[in-house]
Amino acid sequence: MPRPPVEEVRVHRYAGPGGSSAADAVVVEEPLEIRVSGDTVAITMRTPGHDRELALGFLFAEGIVASLADVSAVAHCGRTGDEGRENTIEVTPAPGARVDVDRGAVEARRGTLTTSSCGICGRRTIEDLLARAAPLPPGPSVHPGAISAAGRRLRGEQPTFGRTGGCHGALLARFDGTVVRTFEDVGRHNAVDKVVGASLLAGELPLAEHILLVSGRVSFEIVQKAIVAGIPVVAGVSAASSLAVETAARANLVLCGFVRGDDLVVYAGGDRVSSDPG
Repeated sequence: MPRPPVEEVRVHRYAGPGGSSAADAVVVEEPLEIRVSGDTVAITMRTPGHDRELALGFLFAEGIVASLADVSAVAHCGRTGDEGRENTIEVTPAPGARVDVDRGAVEARRGTLTTSSCGICGRRTIEDLLARAAPLPPGPSVHPGAISAAGRRLRGEQPTFGRTGGCHGALLARFDGTVVRTFEDVGRHNAVDKVVGASLLAGELPLAEHILLVSGRVSFEIVQKAIVAGIPVVAGVSAASSLAVETAARANLVLCGFVRGDDLVVYAGGDRVSSDPG
């Protein structure tokens, strides 16, 4: 069984004069090594739990696997009781599947180990993405109220954040407001990978007429994962990065930020955000 997502530590609190020792809850952060056919593709720091969804979502978003049909098994490695067994997961390709581990490893390390500060060329990154995942097709307008409603629901769907204040969340909702699934993780991109991986396992991709709401800012990696999964609307509680905005605009994706209460900012795709009930 994976470790619980929260553990207890001793802290010293200061509130006014003096201080006191007390127990506090912190989110668990541990490495996950993702292997394909025995080769290490990526190592990411994550909160244990839903590792299968995380691994599949990551590999799908990076283009290492094209569909669930490319995979025959996903399981933690080693014997029960081995140190680190729950922190290594093996993905076995299906017979005949073409899985480019070498190309994937470069992209995986670029996106996971160095994250958004890696210094790669932004325009080249967008070109590579759009060559692999075509721009999203035109779709129906989304009501700003649906985006705001998803933002309000996200906070209530984050029990680990409620206990620790130290993890991110990603919520997938339909345009009609129905919440499909929510995941938490110490890494915002990991929470999104879990959403995509769970949707892949459920046979629901592409996710047309869905909203992806993330806690915190919206970076290029978040937009990238949404485009590959076919999600037309991405929103965040905080701001969006310049590369996220440019990518969203070129990929026909609605990108919103500062979703707080009934307020939000539309960075891209404003022509598809409409308060007109008709």
